[in-house]
Amino acid sequence: MVYSAISLGSTALSVHLRRSPAPLLPPILCTTFTSHRSIFVGSRFAPISVTSGQIDPRRPFAMASTPIKVSEGKKEVLVFENEEELSVSLAKFTAELSEKYTNDRGAFTVVLSGGSLIKSLRKLVESPYVDSVNWGKWHVFWADERVVPKDHPDSNYKLAYDGFLSKVPIPPGQVYAINDSLSAEGAADDYETCLKHLVNTGVLKLSTATQFPKFDLMLLGMGPDGHIASLFPGRPLLNEKHRWVTHITDSPKPPPERITLTFPVINASSNIALVVAGAGKASVVQKALGPDQNSSDVLPVEMVSLEEGELKWFTDKDAASKLPNFANL
Repeated sequence: MVYSAISLGSTALSVHLRRSPAPLLPPILCTTFTSHRSIFVGSRFAPISVTSGQIDPRRPFAMASTPIKVSEGKKEVLVFENEEELSVSLAKFTAELSEKYTNDRGAFTVVLSGGSLIKSLRKLVESPYVDSVNWGKWHVFWADERVVPKDHPDSNYKLAYDGFLSKVPIPPGQVYAINDSLSAEGAADDYETCLKHLVNTGVLKLSTATQFPKFDLMLLGMGPDGHIASLFPGRPLLNEKHRWVTHITDSPKPPPERITLTFPVINASSNIALVVAGAGKASVVQKALGPDQNSSDVLPVEMVSLEEGELKWFTDKDAASKLPNFANL
């Protein structure tokens, strides 16, 4: 069964959950840096120029199975040899956070996005994680969703269900899909009301700094234009300061009608894994992490800046190929 939230009115701060029949989804019947920086390569550290952010060429190193790791304040950039190694590390990272939060507070709140992110979660549904993770404590949300039926090819829910959710025993009542029978505006209002209800019941907590909901982990992908969730370059939604969830009816990428979490919610997260793989993302990675990252033409991905949490970039060699001194690794 799939659960979706029903709004109780524009002033309501609580919701009840309505059961709706599970969709027909084959094959099942029925998402300023500090000046002291270092780069980790295998078991060694190599210095980085503080002014340029580049690896010191006087100290040679080689790509190893252990990722290259650059730490910059609360941001950490991991560069893997390929997407397969990235996926292995992402599963381990997610499983470790799951254990931490389920032990600490009895719940693990996870936000998914669409695109290639779900494929990169494939190792979680394999041994040892499929049997060792406490799936019963997971609560699953979406960073954005297309306002289409849940069995539609464009649905982020369908993508996650086919590739991930159908393969792990997360209770259906803890998977929070949008109410796709509503308009984009209505679905956004309804999803925000659902989140507020879950704050009231203790499933979600609020950031002490901003009073926006604080998810334990957001698993985000990035588009080739630098968008995250459904926050696209040059759009007014980038400047939303008050709403938790908002909507768009003219997305530059089809389908046009979507809902999305806002930047105040994204940046209130405890942890974000930003998963970016493939040569097609290299130019945007260069813009976001290279020497021009502070230019006035800021991409949405560059606006991810956690108030109290930790941000990890999971990238592969192809995606990092245009970063200074990474091209020849």
